Amino acid sequence: MTQTSEAASALAEDSKPTRSPRINRAWFVAAVTFVTIIGAAAFRSLPGLLIDPLHQEFGWSRGTIGAAVSVNLALYGLTAPFAAALMDRFGIRRVVAVALTVIAVGSGLTVWMTAAWQLLLCWGLLVGLGSGSMALAFAATVTNRWFTTRRGLVSGILTAGSASGQLIFLPLLSWMVERYDWRPAAVTVALAALAVVPFVWLLLRDHPADVGLKPYGAVDFVPKPAPVTGAARRTVGVLLSAVRTGPFWLLAGTFAICGASTNGLVQTHFVPAAHDHGLPVTTAASLLAVIGVFDVVGTIASGWFTDRFEPRRLLAVYYALRGLSLLFLPMLLGPAIHPPMIFFIVFYGLDWVATVPPTLALCREYYGEDSAIVFGWVLASHQIGAALVAFLGGVARDAFGTYDMVWYASGALCAAAALMALVIRRRPAAVVPALAV
Repeated sequence: MTQTSEAASALAEDSKPTRSPRINRAWFVAAVTFVTIIGAAAFRSLPGLLIDPLHQEFGWSRGTIGAAVSVNLALYGLTAPFAAALMDRFGIRRVVAVALTVIAVGSGLTVWMTAAWQLLLCWGLLVGLGSGSMALAFAATVTNRWFTTRRGLVSGILTAGSASGQLIFLPLLSWMVERYDWRPAAVTVALAALAVVPFVWLLLRDHPADVGLKPYGAVDFVPKPAPVTGAARRTVGVLLSAVRTGPFWLLAGTFAICGASTNGLVQTHFVPAAHDHGLPVTTAASLLAVIGVFDVVGTIASGWFTDRFEPRRLLAVYYALRGLSLLFLPMLLGPAIHPPMIFFIVFYGLDWVATVPPTLALCREYYGEDSAIVFGWVLASHQIGAALVAFLGGVARDAFGTYDMVWYASGALCAAAALMALVIRRRPAAVVPALAV
């Protein structure tokens, strides 16, 4: 009788973590994460729309405005690896909720600014810190915790959330800026960030073990790890270990060029560059939003490809095609939209952040359990590259009166990134140690 009772008790205990709902909870968590990233994407849509209005109202140079965007992008990247460690310490919900609130405060305060240093403080510092705390490290952490299989696909879907938000907010914000003023657009960004906070707090869960589930695709139940103390020390320790490996520098270098040729260049300077050629701001912003449409398709497809093909070769193809498209862009800009420009928008959009899933996959391959933090540092290089080009692009426009040289230089950098991706050596699948801290 005792043995029967013990067997029944053991069976009940074993069955608890393995129960599976009709739709796995991991997909529900991924959906909440996707919606959160969409809501937070409003702040990513605004910088390129602010350059001309702020220049006209306050007389600030494009280089000065670009410096604020540069600080924003740099902090976005440098905060990300620490955010991944903070999520291990305090949980995903707390970190993301606080980050969204900081974004809302920073964006909301800009409506009262009268000096350039206030733009640097509000949009550069506050929004940069907030956005970095829930950047792609957020998507990487959710993917690593909740999924064992389909990670490439999930990372592609979550990465595409930012593009989806751009699609939603860019036309709206550009219409507000052109019809009314830049201030209502800044308030809209603040409200969008605040609106997402309840979804994060009420619906997101930190780990599958919180609801008695296994990660999607896992054979065994994974207990929730204890909170990791010393987040900053661990983050720096992971970096010190990673910098001793060649793949880290190649991944960081290629991703820096990725940031330079997307967030730093196109997202920040495409609208004012198109406006220089006579294209209305709303039309140019709509084209940038269309890039977001095809980015969703391209990024999800890239995640699917990453689950099936060699990620190094995928990166080389993506960077080569992006560089080629940027070399042709100066010849396509004009006062009206022609079929070649539509082709560029589609072509470039498919490649916008298609680099993220294979880069994440390579981080997991080399750095195991520390891959989210390592990817955070790789993302930091992405944003540093973006920050440099956001600033230097504005300086080049002030100096030469055109963006042409910036497009050509970025195309050449993408060709270099394609070669760097091919140099990354493949690691045997049987050896995937975590970095020692």
